[in-house]
Amino acid sequence: VQLQASGGGWVQAGGTLRLSCLGSGMIFGPALLGWYRQAPGKQRELVATITSGGDTHYGESVKGRFGISRDNAKKAVYLQMNSLMPEDTAVYYCYYGYLNNYWGQGTQVTVSS
Repeated sequence: VQLQASGGGWVQAGGTLRLSCLGSGMIFGPALLGWYRQAPGKQRELVATITSGGDTHYGESVKGRFGISRDNAKKAVYLQMNSLMPEDTAVYYCYYGYLNNYWGQGTQVTVSS
């Protein structure tokens, strides 16, 4: 069982990034999938989740800027991040929840002003 996140990097404020998370060894269809982030010195916080039915939920700070999507056939979950701000700088973790909870290894996103 593994979640592999990718797509992080450095971007200037106002820019965009798209994170991907690919799963292996797990059943994706019924799972709750999501993205969380953790900035230095702060607790891990919710970014976005998406249910098996496609219902989405976003943290207040990213509403209207980020979009979460999933592709069950590819066992993938994505996070489209637009209008990035310096306060979005964090390590981003993908999350899988079905029978057990799993986390990806994290991908660093750095937004410069």
